[in-house]
Amino acid sequence: MKVLIRVPVLLLAIASSMHAYAQAFPTRPVRIIVGYTPGGASDVNARIVAQGLSEVWGGINAIVENRAGAAGGLATALTAAAPPDGYTSMLCHIGSHAIAPARSKTLPYDHIKDFGFVSLIGTTPNVIVTHPSMALRNLRDVIAYARKHPGKLSYGSSGVGTSPNLSVELLKLMAKIDIVHVPYKGGGNTVIDAMGGQIELAASNLPGPLPFIRSGRLRGLAITSIERNSRTPDIPTVAEQGVPGYDVTSWFGICTQAAVPKPVLEKFRADLVKALDMPDVKKRLSEQGMDVKPTTSEEFLEYVKTETIKWAKVVREANIPPE
Repeated sequence: MKVLIRVPVLLLAIASSMHAYAQAFPTRPVRIIVGYTPGGASDVNARIVAQGLSEVWGGINAIVENRAGAAGGLATALTAAAPPDGYTSMLCHIGSHAIAPARSKTLPYDHIKDFGFVSLIGTTPNVIVTHPSMALRNLRDVIAYARKHPGKLSYGSSGVGTSPNLSVELLKLMAKIDIVHVPYKGGGNTVIDAMGGQIELAASNLPGPLPFIRSGRLRGLAITSIERNSRTPDIPTVAEQGVPGYDVTSWFGICTQAAVPKPVLEKFRADLVKALDMPDVKKRLSEQGMDVKPTTSEEFLEYVKTETIKWAKVVREANIPPE
């Protein structure tokens, strides 16, 4: 009888201790690992969020740590293997948690089972652009020309298996057209060659070419999200131009380890939502082309599962080579 009484008392004590631990979280700096070099969109977004979290945490810093390698895979592997205490997180995104798993069967982690999904940060569409001198005035022109002249048009992207690349590969599948892919080492070079007229089309995350669309040095042909973007309201979506149901958005969130205690994960999420609601953070992310959309941990997990299924199908049907 004494044993039976002690068990619930012990469980209550453990639960109370864990709640107190979570309420105190964090008591030391929290790492946000970014799988790319400093200065890119992922790095900039992570630093904006880190600054907001540091303010919410009263001076306990969220520190961005750049660990480039294996197309973001190094950062993902390091995060999965870190102690599950909430003090090591990563900027997870469409590449790390949807496209990479679809392209590789030998990842040293399970992108779903090994991670705790704190919250989505937000989304940004891709955009298809061309030089203003080109006769292609909109995406309908592109589709019509590609159907009449298969394999004659080419498009550039930031590389094989990136979100811009797969945006066009999905368009090719849905519109039943043939356009040749020219992979670049980074989105910046793609945009530069599109402005110089060296390539007919370019696909990129919206923030990269946005200033050049506004200045008239590039013509925006289509936005990849299901709705028009407020930053480029005059550019119609892919779906509006004869490809119903088409919808692609790049996304970013914060992930940690699956074994992080739930009260700690919930505290991390609540603090992240507070940071994302700060006017300066929201404004700076918006300037980067981000639509801030925090979620619950459960919503984020389900979103990642849906994205995984979607991009596995595209990778398979488009014959994207494995990593």
